[in-house]
Amino acid sequence: AKLRGEGKWWVIFAEILPNALSPLVSELGLRFIYAILFLSALSFLGLGVQPPAADWGGMVKENKDGIVFGIPAALIPAAAIAALAISVNLVADWILDRTTDLKGGRGNG
Repeated sequence: AKLRGEGKWWVIFAEILPNALSPLVSELGLRFIYAILFLSALSFLGLGVQPPAADWGGMVKENKDGIVFGIPAALIPAAAIAALAISVNLVADWILDRTTDLKGGRGNG
């Protein structure tokens, strides 16, 4: 593209960005979920968000003794973390499916 005489911004937006979009979207989804899981794990261990502030890991820690008695108070924040992780991965997969020619293993071919 540079040999054809195209400008710097055209090269960035027409050549580089479309090819880099797929890895960037998938990396963003994975890093977002990793950050949420890391923060929740730190809060569960008592090293993350301190008790006046709400956090899913802290909620699981506060209610972990109720699991033995069948109280679902600790399972609801854990299910919310799992639902967030699954939904972010599904949205990233949907974006990748819409923006690239790389189709997931669904047998579309």
